[in-house]
Amino acid sequence: MRKNTKFIFVMGGVLSGLGKGIAVSSIARILYGKGYRVSAMKIDPYVNVDAGTMNPTEHGEVFVTKDGLETDQDIGNYERFLQTELTRESYMTTGQVYLSVIQRERNLAYHGKSVQVVPHIPDEVIRRIHRAAATTKAEILIIEIGGTVGEYENLLFLEAARMMRLKTPQQVQFILVSYLPIPSKLGEMKTKPTQHAVRALNSAGIHPDFLLCRAEQSLDQPRRERLSIFCNMRVEDILAAPDVDLVYEVPLRFEEQRLGEKILRKFGLTVRRRNLRDWRSLINRVKRLRREVTIGVIGKYFSSGHFTLSDSYISVIESIKHAAWSIGVRPMVTWLNAEEFEERPAALRQLDGFDGLIVPGGFGARGVEGKIAAIEYLRKHQIPFLGLCYGLQLAVIEFARNVLKLRGAQTTEITSSTPYPVIDVMPDQRVKLERQEFGGSMRLGEFGCRLKTGSLAQRLYGRRQTRERHRHRYEVNNRYRHRFAGKGFVPVGFNPELDLVEIMELESHPFFIGVQFHAEFKSYPLNPHPLFRGFLQAAVKRRQARRP
Repeated sequence: MRKNTKFIFVMGGVLSGLGKGIAVSSIARILYGKGYRVSAMKIDPYVNVDAGTMNPTEHGEVFVTKDGLETDQDIGNYERFLQTELTRESYMTTGQVYLSVIQRERNLAYHGKSVQVVPHIPDEVIRRIHRAAATTKAEILIIEIGGTVGEYENLLFLEAARMMRLKTPQQVQFILVSYLPIPSKLGEMKTKPTQHAVRALNSAGIHPDFLLCRAEQSLDQPRRERLSIFCNMRVEDILAAPDVDLVYEVPLRFEEQRLGEKILRKFGLTVRRRNLRDWRSLINRVKRLRREVTIGVIGKYFSSGHFTLSDSYISVIESIKHAAWSIGVRPMVTWLNAEEFEERPAALRQLDGFDGLIVPGGFGARGVEGKIAAIEYLRKHQIPFLGLCYGLQLAVIEFARNVLKLRGAQTTEITSSTPYPVIDVMPDQRVKLERQEFGGSMRLGEFGCRLKTGSLAQRLYGRRQTRERHRHRYEVNNRYRHRFAGKGFVPVGFNPELDLVEIMELESHPFFIGVQFHAEFKSYPLNPHPLFRGFLQAAVKRRQARRP
């Protein structure tokens, strides 16, 4: 337990999806720029032990930490803004907390006492928060509580936060991110929902130190004064958080309102340095970009009624942006539903209109044949392709069927009786599947990769060894490895411990690379992933060749 760590709890009011994760990330970036060791933590109120078993269309992307925990996508936001790697200590769910308390009770850790929801559950929450602070050696730890205030499932986390403030009032602050609607027929920003959110927080024994007012427009002075009166807060502690086109702008918008200095002042801390120059330079550079590049992402988690859920692939989208910005172009990303290519093969011709395409990770049979058809089209028409996890596996299946002439080649994930299991389950994973051990049991986290000298992947990385994050059960079957290499689809990256294929690239193609890992989990705004950067460079080259 770090005695001098400061804690900031960030909560949401009125409705979910307000961008609490971006607010946490932005505050963390600001305080880091002022010279402090900062880390972030997410509390999710669902009873799932982790995010790994949830459908992406319901909850968004599952982000994997380097030590192999499947988490909420906000952990990815924290890492991108702070340009650091977090661990499982930075993530907590209701399921984890209750499971831990029950296990401790079973092990007599409570010495025969009656174990109760209060105080033992809040105590466990507090213990985990302090452990995260100690693990990260943070001087300031920012904790996001998922959901909204007033929800029953959040009460115990709010209680833990209240208890921490009661014990060390000078070391804990509360920030409420709340929504101010502007009804279209009225055209006037309404403060009443936020007033009710503050009162709901007050009923839990918590009074916010700062109020971040999310709205389509910036908060004006009359609304600030109204909120000040009815929420019992100083006007200067009520900040505007209007919609922006680029989430990476948010730290600069908060900094304009001196949020970082106000937080430090309330903690009795001083500004050690002022360093957001690199961040400001990035935003200014992005806003000046005029050249475009068109990138398609072929997935199956986009369609949900009348909505497109781009959050299912948020790390992929952000990695495209990082790489494109680094080479001076603005990415125009289009989401393509793989099932359309199954229903209408003629739709594949639309792929000609893109400068490059990505097939990201996924599971199951839905949309698979559409993805395979798209990959064949990209291979034959020399269009830059990057396959991530399942994207690599489907590229292997396509090549096996159409080049190696292994009719019926498939992954055993879909067809266990395939005559050519070019993608097969790992032996240890087969045992887990037979035992129905699904949660948190995949090949998860960071593993080493040795790169073949002279390969395109090795040239892009600029080194012979790297480490990347995984989330899968199935692998390229080593029995077919040399047959692929003999026809030009060459394995060029290998896990040295298990001799597993990690990267394959196609010779005589502008850019055709598949990776078994999730490269998107290690891309940052100021340091894009080398494979994404190489892919974008190939896409720009194709665009220039097509449009002289």
